[in-house]
Amino acid sequence: MNLPPLSSRTSTPQTRQAGRALDAANFFLADVRDGLGPYLAVYLLTEQHWNEARIGIVMSIATIAGIAAQTPAGALVDATRAKRLVMIVSAVLVTLASLSLPLLPSFLPVAISQGIAQAAAVVFPPAIAAVSLGIFGHAAFTRRIGRNETFNHAGNAVAAAIAGLSAYWFGPTVVFYLLSAMAIASLLSILAIPEQAIDHDLARGLHDADGDVQREQPSGLGVLLTCRPLLVFAICVLLFHLSNAAMLPLVGQKLALQDKNIGTSLMSACIVAAQIVMVPFAMLVGARADSWGHKRFFLAALLVLPVRGALYTLSDNTFWLVGVQLLDGVGAGIFGAIFPVIVADLMRNTGRFNVAQGAVITAQSIGAALSTALAGFVVVGAGYSAAFLTLGAAAAIGAVVCLLALPETRQGDDGDPRPKGKTAASASAIAAE
Repeated sequence: MNLPPLSSRTSTPQTRQAGRALDAANFFLADVRDGLGPYLAVYLLTEQHWNEARIGIVMSIATIAGIAAQTPAGALVDATRAKRLVMIVSAVLVTLASLSLPLLPSFLPVAISQGIAQAAAVVFPPAIAAVSLGIFGHAAFTRRIGRNETFNHAGNAVAAAIAGLSAYWFGPTVVFYLLSAMAIASLLSILAIPEQAIDHDLARGLHDADGDVQREQPSGLGVLLTCRPLLVFAICVLLFHLSNAAMLPLVGQKLALQDKNIGTSLMSACIVAAQIVMVPFAMLVGARADSWGHKRFFLAALLVLPVRGALYTLSDNTFWLVGVQLLDGVGAGIFGAIFPVIVADLMRNTGRFNVAQGAVITAQSIGAALSTALAGFVVVGAGYSAAFLTLGAAAAIGAVVCLLALPETRQGDDGDPRPKGKTAASASAIAAE
């Protein structure tokens, strides 16, 4: 593959075209990659009359189904040179599984269809990050991920606003039609990414033209277990999602119980509010993380969650709940942009970037699965306030672990005196050989 050097790659016409296509793909995949997301809880509560515990169980079953596919999905993205095709197939599966819900609304079909959707959707984060790294390289990766997340959150905000307005007039089932439209647009955007612009070796973190260490073959999978900072990061990510995953569905349920006729519209208001806030924070990560430090941004994302959980308990007022949801934009906006950057830091020159993403997202999925089940049972047993406080406490523990055990991961760009091209993972892998 005749690709220009990394230093000049971002200025080529082919790369500019790839960047625009990635912008569009992130915008339209925003709605597809999460499937029904928090709308599932509102739909099952108001249209199918399920209770909170049953909703929590089926959402956890779906999330657990995705866990089994997560690390293999990362390995597939590492190995394949058909990354665009993998994303297209996944988008189709997510859409078809979600569209089956109104036709088969009983417990078992819902659990199966949402499990399929979750298993297919796990491909998107590593695939998009891999394509971004393979096109733009490490030097521009943080900025590119910040831009990806900016368009992702903008797409979520637009989709949620359309869903909210449409649901007000036509009912909660309108989200199924919106998902179909976004899926078609996402397929066209993915196809617009020039295949020849992607360096597939670089996309898996196998080599780094700006680094001191060059590898011809990927390191062994044991690097996932021997890189201590990666293990610490995985624990922190698990605790982040144990805290975060159930908060928005719980807010949606509280809003729907106040007025089920506008529950979906109020849920959309929460999503739009958060997504609007996520945009500038994703941009901030892209612009400043390399100079301010990657760990600092991740720690800030963790610390937002206990504050958010506590604030939810102060009032059931609709405007208050939607207003507090703005804090989701701060935490999730930072997390979404900094997550692949930290994994890329730790896996630099190992050739295991995407399988490492898959492994850490497996921890993330475990946290999310436990979150919805835990929240559902706490709500039934002790009420919504107890559930919010329990979720916030998980993130507080994660913040302590991050502060004490996770090192700064950024490489030697922008004045950082540490050498480029070496990480705990790559150094230990090379030493083992």
